[in-house]
This record gives sequence, structure tokens and C-alpha cells, in this order.
Amino acid sequence: QVQLVESGGGLVQPGGSLRLSCSASGSMFSIYQMGWFRQAPGKQRDLVASISKSGTTTYESSVKGRFTISRDNVKNTVYLQMNSLKPEDTAVYYCYQWGTAFWGQGTQVTVSS
Repeated sequence: QVQLVESGGGLVQPGGSLRLSCSASGSMFSIYQMGWFRQAPGKQRDLVASISKSGTTTYESSVKGRFTISRDNVKNTVYLQMNSLKPEDTAVYYCYQWGTAFWGQGTQVTVSS
């Protein structure tokens, strides 16, 4: 059983930054593609960014140039650096591991003045 634990969410003003972390249990972290999804109230859960086991990244168009996904296979952790945050980035952010299909519990990000 894999456990994914997110942290780093919070309240930030527009234009601000946050860094989300997702720590994974288990010894096979390095072989899995990892990703961040987000879900705003009343909306579906959408992919924000992903990173392959080799480090190849993809981004949803609205976050390109503002968000950066990275991973540390020694620490079994995936990160999402979010800069230039906008109110429309407000959502619960979830970590996901392909292959095992496990989700984290989510962390709230609120962008508001």
C-alpha cells in the first residue's frame, strides 16, 4: 500500500508563490510517473503537471511558465513550485502516482487578496 502525503498549501495573495510537496512511502518511487491534479469547487479534477521517471515534464497550458514540477528520488518526493499565482489557481491540489493509481489526500491552495 502506497501512501502519498501532500503539504505546502495555504492562503496566498495574487502574484505570490507556494511550493507543494508530496512524500511517497515505498521503495519503488523512482520507477513511477508522478503528477499533480487540482479540483476547484463544482469542477472536475484536472491534470496540472506530470513528471516521468526520467524527468520529462508536461504542463497544462494555463500554468506553463508559472509552475514547475520536480522530483527527488532519494527523498521519494515530488514538488510543485507555483509562482505568479492567480485567483483561478484556487483549488484542492492532489498528488497522483501512475502505475499504482494512488492519490494523496489533497492540500488546499487559496489565492485571494
